[in-house]
Amino acid sequence: MGEVAIQSDYMLTRYYQRPDLNPFQDGWYLTGDMGYLANGELYIVGRSKDLIINAGKNIYPQDIEAIVNEVPGVHPGRCVVFGVPDQKEGTELIAVVAQVKQPAVLKDLQQRQKIARSIRQEVVRQSLVTVSYVHLVGPKWLIKTSSGKIARSANREKWLAEKPA
Repeated sequence: MGEVAIQSDYMLTRYYQRPDLNPFQDGWYLTGDMGYLANGELYIVGRSKDLIINAGKNIYPQDIEAIVNEVPGVHPGRCVVFGVPDQKEGTELIAVVAQVKQPAVLKDLQQRQKIARSIRQEVVRQSLVTVSYVHLVGPKWLIKTSSGKIARSANREKWLAEKPA
């Protein structure tokens, strides 16, 4: 597993009107993608900027999202996982924002607690990773890109802005 780098005679030489950015290292273009080679095929598993380092372990948010998407009460495909730096712990803590299937659940404290507990239990059972924060949301809370993908960094910023102190 590593960062994907490419080299070609037909590569860009710089970013248009962005002299401050230099994605090249020793003639290789660093894509920012993480991946691996298997049987001559390249498999992309995520973005290097999304990687969470929790207690010395590399955590790929997509792996945790796949687990959360299977938890009863969570709307599949509508969750986002990201790291939150914690100065006291000296690591990144893991946060999950997940849309519930039934918005009425958000008004029921016991139901919210049950879904949040299920998320934590399933993640630790399947990955041995502890989730520090679970935030359940209703429809239209999650920010998406113009192509319809969930925007990890935008949702992280939104959650941080709304997170109680």
